[in-house]
Order: sequence, then structure tokens, then C-alpha cells
Amino acid sequence: MRLFLATSALAGAATIVSALAMAGCVGPAGEEGFSSEQKVVTTPTSDGGSSSHASSVSGGSSSSSSGSGDSSDSSDADGGAGASGDGGSGGSSGGSGDSSTGSAPTTPTGPSITSFTGGVNLAGGEWSPQTLPGVVGTDYEYPTTAEVDALYAEGFRFFRIGFLWERLQSMLGSKSLDSTELARLATIVAYATAKGAYVDLDPQDFARYNGAVIGGGDGKSHPTAADFGDFWSLLATKFSADPKVIFGLMNEPNTMATELWLADANTAIASIRATGATNLIFVPGNGWTGAASWTSADDYGTANSDVMLGVKDPLENYMFEMHQYFDSDSSGTSAVCSGPSGPQRLAAATAWLEANHKKGFLAELAVSTDSSCAGWLDPTLSYLDQHQDAWAGWSWWAAGPLWGNYMFSIEPKVGAALSLVPTLTSHL
Repeated sequence: MRLFLATSALAGAATIVSALAMAGCVGPAGEEGFSSEQKVVTTPTSDGGSSSHASSVSGGSSSSSSGSGDSSDSSDADGGAGASGDGGSGGSSGGSGDSSTGSAPTTPTGPSITSFTGGVNLAGGEWSPQTLPGVVGTDYEYPTTAEVDALYAEGFRFFRIGFLWERLQSMLGSKSLDSTELARLATIVAYATAKGAYVDLDPQDFARYNGAVIGGGDGKSHPTAADFGDFWSLLATKFSADPKVIFGLMNEPNTMATELWLADANTAIASIRATGATNLIFVPGNGWTGAASWTSADDYGTANSDVMLGVKDPLENYMFEMHQYFDSDSSGTSAVCSGPSGPQRLAAATAWLEANHKKGFLAELAVSTDSSCAGWLDPTLSYLDQHQDAWAGWSWWAAGPLWGNYMFSIEPKVGAALSLVPTLTSHL
């Protein structure tokens, strides 16, 4: 979901600011203007920063806009690159594979999710991208062992842990990661996996570094696909020994050519495998990686269904990461559920996964406790249960130490959406 333009809730109550567009583009309000991740968390003292990851996530009331999610309506095209980009191979050839005919099943090599699983996003490490590196406990905060314990006790066995590329690697091309920041991340990862949970490493950077699109320029003002690959090579080297760690390439790429994102993703996958790592990889699509919009072309790129079959993993050990929210534009910015039902929004992506013998993971979904959302969550989870040939699991958005009264939070003891936990756990 979000890159949070905020100081944390520890520093004061969060206030909502208007949604901004990515990378300097501002769209109109409503379906055509706001995509899933166009949300900003900020405090009265925040200046909005320079991040391109505009998002409007509330730390305030449950009726406030927030979240992230898929939006099929992302319309601003700053992409900064066409299909060629810098990413090397990939390009428009990424559309290979006809979903109407399917492809032969493949057998992945390496650790994977062995049974259908449900989990929770643990946010906090990615907050305040306008304040780098930021102060732990003020600007951002990694999840705690107490949070993991409480959620694990409820039955959740998957945690998606967010962080920022820029905090782990403050200079592109450096041959090491920041040891202090890496230790913060590694500590909570190791704690969760030691309990038996899967952990998805989740860089919340929207296919950008300091707001610049990966592969979107001449390599001087934009990060290159090689930079992205180097970053993942370093992460893979650190975490490859733990089979419970999943490498989630990137949170919600958007506002770029889909072919460019494929090239970036394939570069990162090749870099991961070059280290000898066999871990499962989550590959998102473009356009905020929305499930409802997976098979639809958008204003700045080809449909994910036409391009993302070009993913190249020599071990075939990957899944497609998708997100889904249930407000009018699938963006997660409203507490009100409306429009097509959950199963209806997931149907086309499910059919695509089944036809192509691929697996998906719904890494973000949420509804609020608003009366309009009554009866939405259980049928959606039941639909996923019934299509385990296509889906390996799901992860609620969200918990984490900094949310306050955020409408989707199931933070133990204080979350505004804790009343939904029994419905979630009934599907574990």
C-alpha cells in the first residue's frame, strides 16, 4: 500500500491531506483521479516532503480515507519511460503467453507456501519517506515482537513487513546495506519465521527510488534496473538461508509502462537467483497491482494479463502478487463498500491464473466496519478458499504500531477494525 508522507503516530495525531498524484502529476478527485496508492499520511508538522508516493492514509477516524489497493482507475502517466527503458530484456515481448490457451504447468524449485494461508500486513518501517533516514520511534517504527505474538496467537501465519529501499541503501550502487537499518528489519523477520510464520519482505517504493521510476531515465537522475537488481542481490544474500522468507519485489508499481516494470522485475529476479537464493518471489503487476484491473489496459500501459506472463524465473518459484479493496474505485480510500462484490472483482484475475497454471497471492485486502461493508468480507474470503488452485492465500491490510484509529487497522488491542478479526480467523 502506501509510502507514508508522515511522521509517526508517536509524534502526534495524523491528519489527512488531499491526495496528490505520483511524481508531480495531479489527477482529479474520483475514480479517474485517485489510484490505490494515492494516499498521504502526514502530521501537522509535515511539509509533505518530496516523495512521489502520494497517498492519503488516515491515522484518524475510521471514516477517513486511507489504505491502498488496486484501483483500476490510475490515469496519470508520468512513467518517464517507454517499454524499452534501461531494463534490458523484457520490453514488449513480455506479453508472451496467450491466456486464452494457457501454458503447461510447471514445477517450482525451492521453498514455497505449502498450504493456503492468511496473514496481516505489518506496516511502520516504510512511514515518513520524506524524512530520510528518519528517527526510529518518531518518524517510523518496525513492528514489534508483541504484535507478532498476538497476531500469531489468533492464527495468522503470514506477515508482510514494509520498509524503504532508501533507508536500507542510502546510496545507489553501494555494495552493502545500512547495517543498523538491516538489523532492525532482520530482527523482526527472524522472530516471526522462528515461530513458523512466513514473512514477505516488502519494499514500499512503488517502483521508484527517491520518487524516480526504476529504469525511467538515463541512469543519472533515475535508478536503473541494474540498481534495483543490486539491491535485491544484497537482500537475497542476507535472507536466503531462511526458507520462510519471501521476496516481494516491490509494492504497487504504477504510472509507468507495464513492459518497463516487467523488465525491472526480471532484472531483480535474475539478480536474486544469481546469489543462489531459491526463496519464493512475489511479482506484482503494474497499475497498483490490482486484481480487479489485472486484465484491463490502463491509460499508461498494457494490461498485466498481456505482459506479466513474460516473467522469467529459472526456478519457476514465484507467484503473482495482487491487491484488492472494495470501495467504488477499488482504491481503499473510502470506508464505504460499493460496486461489484468481492468475488466479482476477483473473477477475471482468478480465471487468468487458472488458465495459465499460475498462482496468485492477495497481499492486501480490507474492508471497514462501516455498515455498507457488512456481508462483504466473508464471501470474498470464501471465494479465495474455493479457488485454491489459483490463490495461495491473502493478507489483511493492516496492523502496525503507528496507525492510531485507522479504519482498517487490526492492531492488537487498539485497532479500529478488530471486530473483523473473527471473520478473518474463521478462514485460517
